[in-house]
Amino acid sequence: MSTGTLPATSAPTPAREALNAARAAVRRRWTVVVTVLVLAWVGAFLARTLLGDFHITVPDALRILGGTDIPGASFVLMESKLPRAVGATLAGLALGASGATFQTMTRNPLASPDVLGITMGCSAAAVTTLVLLDGSGAAVSVAAVLGGALTAAAVLGLSGGRTGSATYRMILIGVALSFLLTSVVHWVLLRADVYQAREAMVWLTGSLTGITWPDLARLGLVVLVALPLLLLVARSLHVLELGDDLAEGLGAPPRRVRLRAVLLVVVLVSATVSVSGPIAFVAFLSGPIARRLLGGRASVGVAALVGALVVLVADYLAAYAVPGTNFPVGVITGIAGAPFLLWLLAASRSTTKESA
Repeated sequence: MSTGTLPATSAPTPAREALNAARAAVRRRWTVVVTVLVLAWVGAFLARTLLGDFHITVPDALRILGGTDIPGASFVLMESKLPRAVGATLAGLALGASGATFQTMTRNPLASPDVLGITMGCSAAAVTTLVLLDGSGAAVSVAAVLGGALTAAAVLGLSGGRTGSATYRMILIGVALSFLLTSVVHWVLLRADVYQAREAMVWLTGSLTGITWPDLARLGLVVLVALPLLLLVARSLHVLELGDDLAEGLGAPPRRVRLRAVLLVVVLVSATVSVSGPIAFVAFLSGPIARRLLGGRASVGVAALVGALVVLVADYLAAYAVPGTNFPVGVITGIAGAPFLLWLLAASRSTTKESA
């Protein structure tokens, strides 16, 4: 006669308990990292808008935002400090997410829009439109999108359009195209007058100095639409890390997923480049930093937060690190990014030797 006891299999197994504990630890770490990054961004944003060579108190800032005109302070906050802080945040979000997307898609920490030539494609098209066609605003944005899209298509087409075995070929092709497009930019600058050449050179370094509210509205709209879509596509990118055949079986067609990711990255990068110019190394730095913060796990969303924080802090240092000198933000990110690239190359080389 049955005793009515439950089967022994209903009790949680040690393996399942360990898996649940590991998942809980990952969620806790993700929550902590995101919270710290958001708080750090809030602190950096307040420092960028309220501190510096012209201090603005919190009550005065709130009054200005509410419509009160305070001579001097209103102009500094609404036409200089606040636009640059908002622009740094939007540019960092776009570049950080774009770099992490390419690094996840290619499974290579060296891959980013900078290295693959997409940023330079946007820059070459934008500079050509600025100098030779005397374009501005929307015309520069459209040209940047077309330049980035053509460069991305060339990289994917010449490398075979697949990741994995073609990853290093993609990087080499991107570097070669970057040199070619750099020559195009130099040729365009030779045809410009002194004023145009100086303005273009500052813009090519990556600068938020002359950013305006119409620029921010255009960039903000692109980030607001494209970034959430990219975060959705990023879920499928993690499936691609298991291999193309398994990803196809799990309902994530590799070719379609990669195409969507590349198109969204091109839109984000080109919109950013058209407003601020190519800010060096942000797309390259954000993904590896986010991965280390998360204990080796990739996250496009966390990389976007890292990018926003990096650009915001770099812009503050560019404006106030040297009294009386306002550097382009790209100078600071370049100074920070070059040693990081050398360290990453050295670390990758040592890892390769150990595995051999």
